Amino acid sequence: MTEETEHTIEVEKLTKRYGDLLAVDDISFNVRKGEVFALLGPNGAGKTTTVEIIDTIRSPTSGKVTLLGMDVTKKKHEIVPRIGVLPQGFSSFDRITVRETLQYYSRLFCCINTDIDGLIELVDLKDKAKELYKNLSGGLKQRLGIAIALVNDPEVLFLDEPTTGLDPRARREVWKVMLGLKKKGKTVFLTTHYMEEAELLADTVAIISKGKIISMASPEALIESNANYLVLTLKPIDEKAVEIVRKMGYEPVHDNHKDITVRVECTDDVQKILNAIKDAGATLLSLDVRKPNLEEVFLKLTSAALRKDPAGKVAE
Repeated sequence: MTEETEHTIEVEKLTKRYGDLLAVDDISFNVRKGEVFALLGPNGAGKTTTVEIIDTIRSPTSGKVTLLGMDVTKKKHEIVPRIGVLPQGFSSFDRITVRETLQYYSRLFCCINTDIDGLIELVDLKDKAKELYKNLSGGLKQRLGIAIALVNDPEVLFLDEPTTGLDPRARREVWKVMLGLKKKGKTVFLTTHYMEEAELLADTVAIISKGKIISMASPEALIESNANYLVLTLKPIDEKAVEIVRKMGYEPVHDNHKDITVRVECTDDVQKILNAIKDAGATLLSLDVRKPNLEEVFLKLTSAALRKDPAGKVAE
């Protein structure tokens, strides 16, 4: 297999302007066949604009985007039947059932061989097949939206902020569906601002800030290269522990639960801090040591990008 055929999506020097507003600023990246690719960024970073150019909804100002080996500005009619899209803020018809909704969209997209029962089972809505759309919870509606995006058995699936506004349980139910798609080998392009979502689902993560890709790698590689430290969390009984840690040269941070968070270089530092607290007669209720997560990397990288260009303007 050649390198070209391994890439389902190829983005080269993509730029999008709206008058003076620069939404996407000369970005390039590739998405491999069968991977989950997550585009992360704060609100207004350019995520939605990027995905809408790739899935043929918007036209670029400059640059080239190839999807399934075809130029998105020239081959829209050939591309659209082979992709599925769940847009941000998806909604459907209130007074038809889950099954009727999928039947409607399968006819709308001329997909006469759609396995309606299979889709209902895939998104775990078997018990809700006869329920009206208006009576579904937010999480169930999103799962139905994913099923709708799959009625044409697409080769590439675009999910734009699929869990925004959902409670933690509903979000995890949607993640379960997305993990099922990953196992089926679908290429999934995910835009999100939930770091845990990207860390769990994505093979590759690209972080976008002010219209530029500022870092891209696997979640593990991003964490390893940008956060080579440990996070020590202490729950002290009194404030003595804070002063001890500060006198040792560390800068402790309080959270809302009055825990102390300390960034250390290695496990030896952890032991030194614990010994110092014990020797001073201070008492801890609990402690936790962990590696940084993708959220901490994201905050570090996007904060640095904002400091470099505080006056920049971009649009979502």
